[in-house]
Amino acid sequence: MFHRIKTSLLLTGAVLVMATPATAETLREALWKAYQSNPTLTGARAGQRANDENVPIARSNGLPDVSATGTFNENIYDSTISLARPSRVFSGGARVTVPLYLGGGVRNAVKGAKARVEAGQANLRGTEADLFSAVVSAYMDVIRDESIVSLNQTQVRVLSVNLEATRDRFEVGDLTRTDVAQSEARLSLAQAQLQQVEAQLVSSKENYIQLVGSEPSALETPPVLPNLPAGVDTAVAVALKNNPDLLAASKAREAARYDVGSAKSARMPRISAFGDTSYTDYLNSLPSTFPGSAKSTSAGIQTTIPIFQGGGPSAQVRQAQARQSQAIEQEIGTERFVIASTRSAYAQWQAANQVIRSSRVAVDANKLALEGVRAENSVGTRTILDILDAERELLNAQVQLVAAERNAYVAGFSLLASMGQAEARDLGLEGGALYDPTENYRRVKGIFWDWDQDAKPVPQATRTVDSRAQTSETPAKSGN
Repeated sequence: MFHRIKTSLLLTGAVLVMATPATAETLREALWKAYQSNPTLTGARAGQRANDENVPIARSNGLPDVSATGTFNENIYDSTISLARPSRVFSGGARVTVPLYLGGGVRNAVKGAKARVEAGQANLRGTEADLFSAVVSAYMDVIRDESIVSLNQTQVRVLSVNLEATRDRFEVGDLTRTDVAQSEARLSLAQAQLQQVEAQLVSSKENYIQLVGSEPSALETPPVLPNLPAGVDTAVAVALKNNPDLLAASKAREAARYDVGSAKSARMPRISAFGDTSYTDYLNSLPSTFPGSAKSTSAGIQTTIPIFQGGGPSAQVRQAQARQSQAIEQEIGTERFVIASTRSAYAQWQAANQVIRSSRVAVDANKLALEGVRAENSVGTRTILDILDAERELLNAQVQLVAAERNAYVAGFSLLASMGQAEARDLGLEGGALYDPTENYRRVKGIFWDWDQDAKPVPQATRTVDSRAQTSETPAKSGN
């Protein structure tokens, strides 16, 4: 029996060595793919570009307005007889209106729009960090589940060898039918558990495809995470300074303050300058004694002083103040969330590292215990059930170690995300230039031409409709 077990383990090791694929995918490559083509992130970038346009839209209300009109009139029938009533008239005109004073409404609206652009840029950072956290989690899930599947496959093979050896010893009268039944039961349970972990592996692979846009291919062990804090207080201090959600909430509060000033402008005087010019041509429809055309030009200043508007402006001011109060409270709520999530992530990271250390000790101890139980069984002091229990304990410890390694890495990355240090600029991603949300803002903020527009939108994200349905196949099995 021991010879069969030893041979099975040696064959398993050989398969793992020979099955290593020639190409593998790193965590940086997975993050870069998601950075380029994940629809959540590319959609958020498009939303921020739309947010950028609020600045020139707000500024346009304080710029001159120029319009032209043209009218042609043909009198088909007129019962009134008048030599001075033309039958055809063409008239054209132009008007220029220049706002001089709008009560500070435009100024505050522009400042509020700028603050919201900065808030949107911070939110885009947060979306990027959330996506990267999800990708890291999916990446580590695939590695974990592939390892767990391999461990369970090995367990099934070992229990199969145990069952064959138990049956052989039963045939010669060395063991009882009870020992055979116990071995069969453990093998059946191991096969059922293998099916469950294989299904979980398929689910993890599909989740990876959803986030990254391509199938996982022999994922490599990820690198050590950089810039992890030495203590929880350090982590919180960095988070309060760099967390993008908190920065976005602060900018949203600032924008709400400008909205109050913009609302107050509705009850202030408005002053504008205007100029008009017009030209009328009667198209030779009048007698020669009358002039054939007429011209006029005028200019002036118009002042509008609100006296009573039914309480509308005061309601708008109170509404803006209430929203400012809401933004203040939301900033405090976000600050609370950032502090709690950072401390929680730090605790989970620390706990997972402790579980790793304990699980390694447990794995080594269970390996030694299994060897001892097998040796004692050979001299009759241990039963087959003792061997089966020892094998199960070893498998559980190995699975716990794999899960703890995954949890520690994901918690460490979540901690970096809470600290505002889990974005492309922090991770040193390679593959091309990073997306700069300020570039579009600088491009559009000074455009005054009414006929400017961008190219027709085309998809930026990749589709996964052509990807294969995933299986529980591991790199070791695919190479066999």
